[in-house]
Amino acid sequence: MRRRAYATGTTGISGITGRTAAAVVGFAALTTGCTSDGTGSTGPVNSKAGAGTAVSAPPGKYRNLLEPCGSIGRSTLKDLLPGLTELPEEQQGKALRGAPMSTYDTDRRVGCSWAAKAPDSSRTFSLDFERVVSYAAAVSDDDRAQKVFEGKQLAAGVPLTESSRSDGTGTTSGSSASTGTGAPSGTGPQTAGPPAAATSSTASTGTGTGTGTGTGTDGEETAEPPGRRVLDDLGDAAFLNDVTSTPGAGSTAQRRTVSVVFRTSNVIVTVVYVEQSGVAAEPPDGKELQDKAQSVARSLVKKFGD
Repeated sequence: MRRRAYATGTTGISGITGRTAAAVVGFAALTTGCTSDGTGSTGPVNSKAGAGTAVSAPPGKYRNLLEPCGSIGRSTLKDLLPGLTELPEEQQGKALRGAPMSTYDTDRRVGCSWAAKAPDSSRTFSLDFERVVSYAAAVSDDDRAQKVFEGKQLAAGVPLTESSRSDGTGTTSGSSASTGTGAPSGTGPQTAGPPAAATSSTASTGTGTGTGTGTGTDGEETAEPPGRRVLDDLGDAAFLNDVTSTPGAGSTAQRRTVSVVFRTSNVIVTVVYVEQSGVAAEPPDGKELQDKAQSVARSLVKKFGD
C-alpha cells in the first residue's frame, strides 16, 4: 500500500497547516478576552471595584496667627504693667513694643512678652499663640488641638471635666487621660519654648490654691477665687492656673503667676501674668491678676473670631 505524502509545513493533524492552527488559537484567545468578567488574567481589570472612598477630616478654622506684640493696646499694657508710666519716654516706648518670642515658624507659633518694674513690685506679661495642625487625614485640626490642650491642662494640675474634655464638636472625647504627646504631635516645629512662666506648677513651691484674701473697693476683705479651675465661658475650652512661690531661699518676697490657657478652633493661646512683690511689700493680689488675665484672654478670643 502506498502511503499518502503530506505537504511541507503541515502539522500532521487532518492536513491543517501550522498557519491555520495559529489563527484558530488566536481567535479562541480573542473570544475569551471579550467574554471575560474581569476576573481572569486576560480580561480587563475594573480599578474601581471594591475601592472605598477616603474621607478627610475638615481643616482648622485658622490658617495663620495674630501678630502677638500688636494684639494688646497701649492703654491695656499700661494698666497691666503700672511701672511703665514711670519710665522715660524712650524706654517706655521700647517696653510697650514688647519682646517677640524666638520661633522657627511664625505660621505655627508666635509669642511676645512685656516687663516693667515699680518701686514695690515688678510685673511681666506674656502671650503664646500656637496653631495646631493634624497630620492624620481622619483627625481634624480641632480634635488634635483639643488633645494638645488637654495635655497642657493636665500638666497644670487642672482636672479634666465633661465641659473641658471636648473633641471640638461638642461631644465628649473617648479618653480622659490624653496628654497630647502622641505622634504625630501636631504642635508644630521646635521653638525657643513658651514664655518664661509656664502653665505647669511643677517648678513652683506654691500650692496654687488661691486661698488668700483680697481687699475690695469698700475696704472689706474678700475671698480670692480658686487658684486652679476650668473656665466655661472662654473660647471652646479654657482653664486658669494661679501659683504662688518665693523667688529664692530665705527671701520674704512673693511671686504670683496666673496663667489662662484657652483653645479657639485649632489655635491654643496662653496668657501669663506674673507679679513679684518687694521684700516689704504686700503679697500680690490674686484676684486682680486673675481678672486682668481673663480680660485680656476674652479680648483675644474676639480678635481671633474677627
